[in-house]
Amino acid sequence: MSSRRAFITLLGGAAAWPLAARAQQPTMPVIGFLSSGQPQVFAHMIDAFRQGLNETGYFVGQNVAFEHRAAGSDYDRFRAMADDLVRRQVAVIFATGGTAAALAARTATSTIPIVFYVGGDPVQQGLVASLGRPGGNLTGFGWLGVAFAAKRLELELLPNGATIGMLVNPASPDTDFEMRDIQDAARILGRQIHILTASSDADFDGVFATLVKQQVGALIVAADAYFSGRRGRIVALAARHGVPAIYDRREFPDAGGLISYGHHRADAYRQLGIYTGRILKGTKPSELPVLQPTRFELVINLNAAKALGIEISPKLLATADEVIE
Repeated sequence: MSSRRAFITLLGGAAAWPLAARAQQPTMPVIGFLSSGQPQVFAHMIDAFRQGLNETGYFVGQNVAFEHRAAGSDYDRFRAMADDLVRRQVAVIFATGGTAAALAARTATSTIPIVFYVGGDPVQQGLVASLGRPGGNLTGFGWLGVAFAAKRLELELLPNGATIGMLVNPASPDTDFEMRDIQDAARILGRQIHILTASSDADFDGVFATLVKQQVGALIVAADAYFSGRRGRIVALAARHGVPAIYDRREFPDAGGLISYGHHRADAYRQLGIYTGRILKGTKPSELPVLQPTRFELVINLNAAKALGIEISPKLLATADEVIE
């Protein structure tokens, strides 16, 4: 009887041991994603971010997890979402919804590390003290500037002397910075810019009707997550109204748009994944300088050009990173 009791005690102890061991294991760190689009919209960017994490030894589902919050086009929702991620005690917040997401995260916490992806100057936006020495709990990637805006205006498909339209989202905090950069570049190049706004689906028809009525020569679509999420509609309207349009990211030409010029976003997300991994290992955000673009890509859709009756110069084709035929 005593041996049977001893066996049961031993068995119970053996069964309890793994539970106790698991209880002592460290909790898997969680990265809180604060974005404007659902994960499926920018899945390839998340893949690039994960690649950067992998390079630092972190693998999703093995030793790190994701918690995603998407505000859609309602940038005011970012504050509540950032507060929720703080309550869940995530290890790092990745604010990839532009300046609105980064500002919401900064307001929500001064202790949890924040890695941001924004347009404009993060110093002017009040996110960091300087690019080289960010200070505080934020670092990341900032990518708009007059030089970038000028390059888009210098593309050879833009008619000489013609007014150039620019579509912006007034609800986005990044809009003021991009408008300023484009207008400064336009003054340097002697271009005239006509600003058009859209912050809801109902606005797009009116925008393109105005472009046609005022005989605007081409359209520059601002870098905005809301526009990216509606790229199919924007591309279709540009084709229907015969408006040559320049976009900031390759997803637009992939969807049938004419041309895009912008920084290599996948490379930026990979670098931010590396930064996040380094922070998880103990590096402070204040020790990581704010990243800026070093790789750019020009993508041209020849089918769209043919439909618009535009002949792309051999020189421009030769400089393209990818030509879609």
